[in-house]
Amino acid sequence: MNDAINDLSALRIERAPLPPPTRPWVKWVVALLVLGALGAGLWTWLNRERPIDVDVAAVTTRAAGTQASVLNASGYVTARRRATVSSKVTGKIIEVNVEEGMAVREGQVLARLDDVTVRASLRLMEAQLEAAKRGVAESEVRLAEAERTRQRRERLRADGLVTEADVDQSRADVESFTARIAAAREQIIVAERQVALQQTELDNMTIRAPFAGVAITKDAQPGEMVSPVSAGGGFTRTGICTIVDMKSLEIEVDVNESYINRVTPGQPVTAVLDAYPDWQIPASVITTVPAADRQKATVLVRIGFAALDPRILPDMGVKVTFLREAQDADATAAASPVTLVPKSAIRAGDGTSHVFVVKQNTVERRAIQVGGTDGDRIEVTAGLSAGERVVLSPPEALAEGTLITVK
Repeated sequence: MNDAINDLSALRIERAPLPPPTRPWVKWVVALLVLGALGAGLWTWLNRERPIDVDVAAVTTRAAGTQASVLNASGYVTARRRATVSSKVTGKIIEVNVEEGMAVREGQVLARLDDVTVRASLRLMEAQLEAAKRGVAESEVRLAEAERTRQRRERLRADGLVTEADVDQSRADVESFTARIAAAREQIIVAERQVALQQTELDNMTIRAPFAGVAITKDAQPGEMVSPVSAGGGFTRTGICTIVDMKSLEIEVDVNESYINRVTPGQPVTAVLDAYPDWQIPASVITTVPAADRQKATVLVRIGFAALDPRILPDMGVKVTFLREAQDADATAAASPVTLVPKSAIRAGDGTSHVFVVKQNTVERRAIQVGGTDGDRIEVTAGLSAGERVVLSPPEALAEGTLITVK
C-alpha cells in the first residue's frame, strides 16, 4: 500500500508559485502621469512665442556737402534714341542677322528681303539702257552720212546737177537725225535714272541699322512678310527689331503741378533704381517739358545721369530725390556724412525717440537723437550707423528681444 502511494507521489507535477496579486491603482497613476506630461508639452507648444512679421529698411547716409531733398518722385528710365527698324517696302524676309542683346553698329545689315524680282527688273532696266545707247550710236552714223549727202548735193547744185528740192531734202534729213539723237540721249538719261531707281529698290531689300546701339527685341523671323505699314491682318510684321542707343538713357518723371516750382534746370538729383535700392546714382535735371497733363495734373521732367552704367537699362523703374541747390540752402551743407532713417521707423514718446534695430531674428530697442528732415527721411545725429536695418512702422506688440520675421 505504501509502495502504491509512493508511486502516485512520483507522478505529481511541480508547479511554479503564483505571483502576488498586483494593485490596480498603480496602472492608473502611471497613465495619469503620461497624460500630464503630454498635456504640459502641448500647453508649452501652444503658448510658445511666435515671431512677428515686419518690414525693414537699411539706414542710409547723405554724402558730405550734399543738400537735403525738396521733392520725391518716381518714373522710368527711357532712351532718347530708340527705333523699331522696319523696311521701306513690303517683302518676304529671307535672313535675320540680329538677336536680343546684340550690339550693332551704324549701317550694319540687320536683315535681307527676297530680291529676286527686283534684281530681274534691274537687269531689264540695264538692258534697256544699253539698247538706248546703241540706238544713239546708230543715229550718229546716220547723221554723219546725211551730213555728207547734204554737202555733196550743195556742191552739185552749184553746178546745176541737182535741184533745190534735193538740197532741202538733205538738210531735212540732217535735222531729223540730229533731233532723233537728242531724243535718244534723253532716253538714255531716263533709262539711267530708271536703273538708279531700281538699284535703290534693290538696296531697300537690305535693312540696316540707323544708328549704333543694342537690340532689345527681335520681332521677325525668316519666311515672314514685313511691311512699313500694317497690312494683312496679324500675318505681316511691321518691324524687324528694336534698337536702343544706350548712350541716350535718361529718366522721365511726372511731377505734380503743385510742386513743379521746386524743380529747376540743372538741379541736382539722386536716383535709386528699384532693382538696386542701395545704389544712389547722381543725376541732374535736364529740362521741364513746358506742358501739363490736364488729366493727371502733372508735368513731365527729364533727368540726365551724371555717368552711365551697364546696370541701367531702359524702362527700369526709378525713384528720384530732388535736392536743394546750394544757393537756396538756409545753411552750408554738413561737412561730414549725415545718417538718414525713414520717418516710419521712428517711434516717439515722452520727449524721446527710439527705433527697433534688427539683430538676426530679434530686435533691439535703441534710443536715438534726431535732427532735421530730408524728404521722407529723418536725420539721425546719434544712435545709429549706416548699414544697420530698422523696423518700419513697428507694431505695438514689438519690444526688446521680440522674435521677428522679415517680410
